[in-house]
Amino acid sequence: MTVSAQLVRFVLVGAVNTATYYGCYLLLLHALPYLAAHTLAFALSMTGSFFLTSYVTYRTRPTWRKFLLFPLTNAANFVITTGGVYLLVDVAGFSSRYAPPVAAAAAIPVTFLLSRTIMLRPDTPRKTAEPVP
Repeated sequence: MTVSAQLVRFVLVGAVNTATYYGCYLLLLHALPYLAAHTLAFALSMTGSFFLTSYVTYRTRPTWRKFLLFPLTNAANFVITTGGVYLLVDVAGFSSRYAPPVAAAAAIPVTFLLSRTIMLRPDTPRKTAEPVP
């Protein structure tokens, strides 16, 4: 599959993930401050994102190693979106209801490159130590 096809699939999976995140965010916003709602909604949508990214975007088998590394790719997304939400709401005066999707758009290129690196890196078997002569 070409990189451009992966990017298209990544954006589509991202749209599904963002919709899932945003739905959770709006529900949680009734009970929590906006940054807490953002953080919890982000955490809830991450597992689904991993499996969609594995199967749909890169057509690769999910492994424990990739699952454990995947949050690192989302860490960049989290920093960009959280910073963006903060800047949009507290600095630019955006509504806390509309800031997350705008901030999420800024994270797409970085998240794609990081997830591609992790998801397509071959799983290498552990090397066993050779006996000492």
